Amino acid sequence: MTSEEEKTIRLLETRTRQLILKFTQMKEDHEELLEELVKKDTELQEVKQRNKLLETNYANLKMAKMLEVGDKDINAARQRISKLVRDVDKCIALLKGSGLENA
Repeated sequence: MTSEEEKTIRLLETRTRQLILKFTQMKEDHEELLEELVKKDTELQEVKQRNKLLETNYANLKMAKMLEVGDKDINAARQRISKLVRDVDKCIALLKGSGLENA
């Protein structure tokens, strides 16, 4: 084997080792990225569940707020009816006092 052939073989061995080292490093990087992907997937699922829970809570809060407004409206209507009844009672009392109730 000539000196030139030996150099070529050494160069080939060196490059092969470099390629193996690079492959090993890339394989490790790939595994790390896969682990990170699984972690992010898990986080995404947790965020989706939290989002769904928050949407449900928001819908419940909206419904409660609508019911609260409904209760206020009912109370306001009751107060208006009570005021009208009192006004009618006053009118009847005035009519009785003026003697126009038989008219």
